Amino acid sequence: MSFVSVVRVIDLTSMEGGRAMAIPGIQFVTDAQGTRVAVQLDLKEWGELWEDIYDNILADSRNGEPTKPLEEFEAELQAEGLLNE
Repeated sequence: MSFVSVVRVIDLTSMEGGRAMAIPGIQFVTDAQGTRVAVQLDLKEWGELWEDIYDNILADSRNGEPTKPLEEFEAELQAEGLLNE
């Protein structure tokens, strides 16, 4: 997939009457065919949203990893002198 340096300010179709609306601080990156391939968020305006998205991506990527009860983990840390009661 090759990307073209084309950035368009977002134009979303509103669910109310099919009118387009612009959302400040959000831009789509499009390929040569005009297909949206990425989104850019102004972190000053949307930083908290991005943190939530990123946290969810990390959580999803860890799905299926081995787990252990909190009490067992705390006991291990205490045994290693890394956690005080």
